[in-house]
Amino acid sequence: MENIRKIRNIGISAHIDSGKTTLSERILFYAGRIHRMQEVHGDKGSSGGGATMDFMELEKERGITITSAATQVEWNDKCINLIDTPGHVDFTVEVERSLRVLDGAVMILCAVGGVQSQSVTVDQQMKRYRVPRIAFINKMDRTGADPERVTRDLREKLNLNIVPIQLNMGEGENFQGVIDLITMESLSFEGEGGEKVVRNEIPSDYIDTAEAARHDMLEALSMFNDEMMELLLEEQEIPLQMIHETVREATINRDIVPMMMGTAFKNKGVQPLMDAVCDYLPSPLDRPAFARDHGNEGTEVPLECDQDAPLVAMAFKIADETFGQLTYTRIYQGQIEKGRHYRNARTNKMTRIGRIVRMHANDREDILDAGPGDIVALVGVDCASGDTFCGDGINYSLESIFVADPVISLSITPEDSAAQDKMGKALSRFMKEDPTFRVSTDPETGQTIIAGMGELHLDVYIERMRREFKAAVTVGAPSVSYREAPTKEYEYNYKHKKQSGGSGQYGHVVGRMIPLDADADSTYDFEDNIVSGRIPGEYIPAVNKGFQEAMKKGPLAGYEVVGVKMCLDDGSYHSVDSSEMAFRICARDAFKEAFTKTAPCLLEPIMAVELELPTEFQGAIVGDINSRRGIILGTENRDTFTVVNAEVPLANMFGYATVIRGLSKGMATFTMEMSRYARVPNKLAEEIIAKRREEQAAKK
Repeated sequence: MENIRKIRNIGISAHIDSGKTTLSERILFYAGRIHRMQEVHGDKGSSGGGATMDFMELEKERGITITSAATQVEWNDKCINLIDTPGHVDFTVEVERSLRVLDGAVMILCAVGGVQSQSVTVDQQMKRYRVPRIAFINKMDRTGADPERVTRDLREKLNLNIVPIQLNMGEGENFQGVIDLITMESLSFEGEGGEKVVRNEIPSDYIDTAEAARHDMLEALSMFNDEMMELLLEEQEIPLQMIHETVREATINRDIVPMMMGTAFKNKGVQPLMDAVCDYLPSPLDRPAFARDHGNEGTEVPLECDQDAPLVAMAFKIADETFGQLTYTRIYQGQIEKGRHYRNARTNKMTRIGRIVRMHANDREDILDAGPGDIVALVGVDCASGDTFCGDGINYSLESIFVADPVISLSITPEDSAAQDKMGKALSRFMKEDPTFRVSTDPETGQTIIAGMGELHLDVYIERMRREFKAAVTVGAPSVSYREAPTKEYEYNYKHKKQSGGSGQYGHVVGRMIPLDADADSTYDFEDNIVSGRIPGEYIPAVNKGFQEAMKKGPLAGYEVVGVKMCLDDGSYHSVDSSEMAFRICARDAFKEAFTKTAPCLLEPIMAVELELPTEFQGAIVGDINSRRGIILGTENRDTFTVVNAEVPLANMFGYATVIRGLSKGMATFTMEMSRYARVPNKLAEEIIAKRREEQAAKK
């Protein structure tokens, strides 16, 4: 139990280019895991180049993190399992599945950029999985660094109770170090790699500011500790132990987010952050986990962080490799041992664990077993992302991982039969690795369609297909994943009768098709209002299935239908001719007929776009966004730069990286992520539908 108390499972998450991988590299160096720090944009000629955690060739070339990487370090007698996650929204599933199994997180913010678009997404993911966090303001050495504005952004935009536990000494080129508001000491970082942390008295210039900041910190903390509040009111000295305990407890309860700062690139502020991870973020014992007991009607049961209990572990990430599948696994209860068999709760099959490894980026270390709180990888185990492994005598499953729907698709065609086989293997592997990467076949043309979260997402997989599988493929133009939706209610009454010798088919359904609100939690809802056995209970699931089948291809232009509530209010059946198949066909045809009477509309994905650009180019870039049917939500001036937030239809953002480079002499950057679906203007919708029907007619 004491060993489990020393484990910290943490992730590092942030907006793209905030310094996550650089920070991970410093953590590895200071913990003695590596003996030389590499940079994300390293020179390939120097000692391999590229950061340790960015081990894929594509990551090194592009200078971005594409896949999450895991490692383990020792610090302050604690064992830290660290996962470095991507910042780019196209690879957001990597963040999603990492946060699902982690106990705590470090949220990094750029001292200049502050709260950016992907910071908001990461915040939502952390809130979804109730993950306690520490905020770290990075890049304090950059010109324009403004920790006060970042703190204000965190409070106002993310609604977080930020409690600064450090104060900066200077910023930009003048950034010297930090003041520890708990111990009231100044911290500077000396040595070639900043490995020596020097604690001194606070410089006289900062004493008044530090005392005021410490008082604010103690006031904020006293809201969660009555004894501290009494001491504060009586103006007595508050023991350091009490401060540490209060920060830890309030952080784990997600009442506060302690805030720290530094510059990972200049090797300042990293070791205190590592101390804080050990001191304030939870161990597996502090984070209760629950599972569904399928041996007891799916009742929710608490898991015990006990190695003697039956095993409960989750496979949260899959990576197919030359020597078989690598399955990243978090153990919640019990112990996983090499050579033993465990049940996969989804397939109900027994699986033998042949090899267990501890990961260090792309390197691995063989181990014989792993216990509660451990994050390890299993080699050669056939399973899917999100599967639960159980020990003897239990049938539990853990809540799965949230997976967003893809918004962009491309057609890919192999150049010859050899490429066809290689492409098939590649697509099969990629789908297993990444739940947001989807593959389908166009029923009319037989073309293979791949869908994902953005242009970069698909571009990376196409490049991997060519490099890793040597598959020569031709790529078609990107297309938008439009949706169809009803706009008004319609009462349907549909009868399906078919007689062709012997027993026939009979089904009759009556009910209402109701549009769901745009902000509804689901895209489809089914309501069974059948009474008095008007339709036998065994046929109701077939009706539901028939409705869902019809939604896959809407009658308007063949796109998926969303935003529908189907109420089944009445109907009739035939004692001989009715069957599940008859009711399924009846429901499918009833849906198609009813949908055309609901004044259906076309929906398109709208992207939240954030642009950072020199102010001199603002007019040209804003004008270009407006010309793309974009809506400017706000602009913010930061010294010589301007940040523009806008919403733009995805259809008008293909190839935008090239356009914005041309408009800003290569000085502007942008990020975009899926925001919502919105109605396409009528005139444009008519053009899209007409074009789609022409394409379908040509295929026939």
